[in-house]
Amino acid sequence: MIELEGVPELIDPVMICAFEGWNDAGDAASGAVAHLDREWKGEVFAALDAEDYYDFQVNRPTVWLDGGVRKITWPTTRLSVVRAGGGADGRGGTRDLVLVRGIEPSMRWRSFCNEILGFAHELGVEMVVILGSLLGDTPHTRPVPVSGVTSDPDLARTLDLEESRYEGPTGIVGILQEACTHAGVPTVSLWAAVPHYVSQPPNPKATLALLNRLEDLIDLRVPQGELPEDARAWQLGVDQLAAEDSEVAEYVQSLEQARDTADLPEASGEAIAREFERYLRRRDGQSQGGPGTPPAPGQPGGLAAEPGVADASYLRDTTSGRTRPPRPKPRDEGDETPPQDGPEK
Repeated sequence: MIELEGVPELIDPVMICAFEGWNDAGDAASGAVAHLDREWKGEVFAALDAEDYYDFQVNRPTVWLDGGVRKITWPTTRLSVVRAGGGADGRGGTRDLVLVRGIEPSMRWRSFCNEILGFAHELGVEMVVILGSLLGDTPHTRPVPVSGVTSDPDLARTLDLEESRYEGPTGIVGILQEACTHAGVPTVSLWAAVPHYVSQPPNPKATLALLNRLEDLIDLRVPQGELPEDARAWQLGVDQLAAEDSEVAEYVQSLEQARDTADLPEASGEAIAREFERYLRRRDGQSQGGPGTPPAPGQPGGLAAEPGVADASYLRDTTSGRTRPPRPKPRDEGDETPPQDGPEK
């Protein structure tokens, strides 16, 4: 039974979902929802029953002390609501976001999706946006590719999105998208591609790219906080670690050449215009005292990516003791992450 006591009537609500696990390479998607929750001070109003959906030997509960009293936090999916202000032009009104953040469930996926849809129906959600991130053959030195995918042909045409053509194994992101589509709820998935040779979380550059694309989709200016600085630090750290290994540096260069060749047709036109308009909006918004720090051209979130200076010690892989990106391997060897569903390449 869905209880919504204490939840005010929402204004043009959009539900934004992300799930840790298979479809969250570099924790980019869950990091984006966590950022929205933190910046707009979300208030949790519901949590799904962990007993129904999680195997506690896979996702174990944690014990912590609160004033000397031992407490347990169970792995689950929580829903919070935030009131976001300002349209993408910095002058718009407000709209509410319903944030769904949790762990990919271990079982009963259809019931899980039905419960999420029940909340969406009761809250009058107008659209569901599901965030995901996957491992890809993309260089860390270039802007993060983000693809918008939908199963609705009309929505694809209206919002200039790709119509999903993926076939193969899927995660909860794919299942929830199809459940929403069959229920008649407009649904979009945004996918960020994370370099497979440096997949250790966090990846603030991919998180920032997802938020920039989300900003365009729902016409809201998202406060960026420290994300641009974190993204510059991340890129500089990977630059330094890759430079220690000539094979990795050569491999990154080959990815850069392939990416630049593929992007050449879009190098002048709509893509650059869209990024430049975003930069101008953020610059004007800051001059008016609006939230967020506008990324300058040449910085992550701006027209191109350029590293800054900061400590990259958090990039260490503590499980293996590596202090540099692992040597690239063929995709059918040594890759611990299974194929992930996402936009068709």
